[in-house]
Amino acid sequence: MMTSNEQISSMQPILFLDSGIGGLSILTEAKKAVPDAQYIYLADYAALPYGNKSEAEIAARVPALLGRAVERYRPRLITIACNTACTIALSHVRAALDVPIVGTVPAIKPAAALSTTKVIGILGTAATIRQPYVEKLYQQYASDCMLIRSAAPDLVGAAEAKMRGEDVPIKIYENAISNLLQHEQAKNMDVIILGCTHFPLVKDELSAAALKLGMAEHLKFIDGAQGISRRIDFLTKEQKFAGNHGHNIGKDKFFYTGENIDIEKLIPNLTKIGFTEFSEF
Repeated sequence: MMTSNEQISSMQPILFLDSGIGGLSILTEAKKAVPDAQYIYLADYAALPYGNKSEAEIAARVPALLGRAVERYRPRLITIACNTACTIALSHVRAALDVPIVGTVPAIKPAAALSTTKVIGILGTAATIRQPYVEKLYQQYASDCMLIRSAAPDLVGAAEAKMRGEDVPIKIYENAISNLLQHEQAKNMDVIILGCTHFPLVKDELSAAALKLGMAEHLKFIDGAQGISRRIDFLTKEQKFAGNHGHNIGKDKFFYTGENIDIEKLIPNLTKIGFTEFSEF
């Protein structure tokens, strides 16, 4: 694996992959931790959402797509900014590619540490919450807690619509919270894990919906973005970057797969994050 810092060019980017714009919730934190890096973001819209694909589809698609991206962009590090892709395909990617890989998994460990009632919830895609890997995390780090799981696939579309500047019915957020509340112990829940990288992009809306539905004001939402950004920082700490004090000289680039992507509606918000080039992969 490419581990020697001397072998890494200062111009090599950090590559992010997600099925859409969800990974931006991690990238924005990563840019705070490693501001001098160039970032390349690959949004796999051709397969959005990953959450309704079979395990076999994800296990085949993600390593193949990243293999092509590695050949094209020569990244110093890859962040798979998607819980579904990681819980299914992370081991396949690491076996296939000779590049450091940072994965994204639901923040079960920090949620368990944060909870005082020891009742925590998780919102994720259907594919993520049913994975054995999630059960393994639960047994390893939160066995003293009750974990209430609920699929909220509509939140992926809500986050995408919000990023395009479109109005999203509040009912979508209320439904996501209501489904968690069906469990008899939900009234004691004090932490909700946002188990899809799209979901932090609508955290404010989810918080407002929770309050409207009578959940306590001390309810906390948690995701893994800060922990992942710390990991990226650690792995690149001794490396050289072409940028200087947060002003990278290599432009951040946004690539996407698929046809009929209304990229023009995304560009205003992507530009605010720092992207300057937009192109089909």
